[in-house]
Amino acid sequence: MTFVAGFPHSERPVAVVTGATGGLGAQICRTLADAGYRVVAGYRSSAETALALVEGLPHGGHCALAAPVTDSAALARLAADVGARYGRCDVLVNCAGTTRFVAHEDLDGLDDALIDDVLATNVRGPFAMVRALRPLLAKSTLAGGAAVINISSIAAQTAMGSNVIYCASKAALDNLTKSLARALSPEIRVVSVSPGLVDTEFVKSMDAAWRDEQASRTPLGRLAQPDEIAHAVLAAVRDLRFTTGCVLPVDGGRPLK
Repeated sequence: MTFVAGFPHSERPVAVVTGATGGLGAQICRTLADAGYRVVAGYRSSAETALALVEGLPHGGHCALAAPVTDSAALARLAADVGARYGRCDVLVNCAGTTRFVAHEDLDGLDDALIDDVLATNVRGPFAMVRALRPLLAKSTLAGGAAVINISSIAAQTAMGSNVIYCASKAALDNLTKSLARALSPEIRVVSVSPGLVDTEFVKSMDAAWRDEQASRTPLGRLAQPDEIAHAVLAAVRDLRFTTGCVLPVDGGRPLK
């Protein structure tokens, strides 16, 4: 029998990652795959990007599936496909999210359509994913139980971010983490991983002076790297087996300064 990262090759746990084609989601997929997990890369519309991602992941057994988190019927099909392919789901990483920069004082600029989109994607989406995959997650044999990891943001705590509703959506997500952790225990653990500003390619494309200012406001003097967030996700899944219903900050101590 062959083993991958301590798992029998044919019994490797399965992790579904939404928003997998983004800079952070893709890195989470790579880190989980490196650790021996079979990865389902969930995408909304970027099928080719998701397929290219899974083809480059190590150890094989991965796939790309449509996971439009605002479409509950599509998520039911996703869950059925995961069950048919693997017969299990051990980890769900809710990384899909959306926002748009709107100054906090510009209330008219934060139009109803944007508000609805942010809340539907960032709050209802993670709940809908858990609802769809709950039967598979509840049967997981992973040590410590199945794990749901919600990718939150420091904006939930500081109320400073791309717009007012984005901040509110992440605060709601952290609250959802606590409620679901209680409701789904003991079979399923639920944890929020809460990054500060992450230095993805999107962020690197922004004004350098703004990025430097953000870094200077962090006690550790720099922005978070995508792999640091991904390793926090892995730690929450693999190592922190007695942890649930909490927010795990990966923000360089930003609230301290």
